[in-house]
Amino acid sequence: MEENTYPQKLVAELLGTAMLVFIGVGSVPATLIVNGKAPFTFADLGMISLAFATVVIAMVYAIGHISGCQINPAITLTLAATGKMPWRDVPGYITAQVVGAVLGALAIIGVLGHQAVTVGLGIASYGPQISVGQAFFAEAIGTAVLAFVVFGAIDRRSAGGFAGLAIGLAVFAVIMVVGPATSSAINPARVVGPMLVGQLFNGTVHWSQLPVYLLGDVGGAVAAGFLYVALNARRGVATAESTTEPVAAAEGALS
Repeated sequence: MEENTYPQKLVAELLGTAMLVFIGVGSVPATLIVNGKAPFTFADLGMISLAFATVVIAMVYAIGHISGCQINPAITLTLAATGKMPWRDVPGYITAQVVGAVLGALAIIGVLGHQAVTVGLGIASYGPQISVGQAFFAEAIGTAVLAFVVFGAIDRRSAGGFAGLAIGLAVFAVIMVVGPATSSAINPARVVGPMLVGQLFNGTVHWSQLPVYLLGDVGGAVAAGFLYVALNARRGVATAESTTEPVAAAEGALS
């Protein structure tokens, strides 16, 4: 099978993460601007969740065959930790993802103007009513759900052609529950990019919350990745008496 070059993969990750932030994160200030003084409702959260889900689905099918469409440092680190991608590729991937997130946040301001910064630029944060422990748990479990679905969707034994839909729907579902607690970042690049741009344009940025997002997202994803690997650890073991399938068909692996 032909494989794209490493620089091509990095550009794909940059573009994919930029699109994720522009459409997904951008839907937050867009909603607040359109609402004006109207209260934020659960229906608004649903539309924001749909924006994130839609762009994730689109990007999986657009660049998944180029770079794997990881567009999330937590997923990249988990794939490396479980042996599904080489560690040497990780720094480039994460750098491309963060740069893409910055460009996506800049594009939001380019389209919506400084008013996007005034209403928060979609920067992930949690309020004083949410404790540090609660925020950490929310991000960890949300990212764990996403990572577990990612590993299942890209498994060679899964139904072909539905990875994008499964991952996008997982994003939608997670945001609907975790969003009210922490803005449901579940992606370190999605956190860092808008924070950097918000700081550049004199927006409100809670830098003290950043470690909670980074540790929660990465920790949750890695735990879910190893859980999936553990669940499939014995799937290639079979005796001649118990199966007539070829060994290759029983082994399976994440792509």
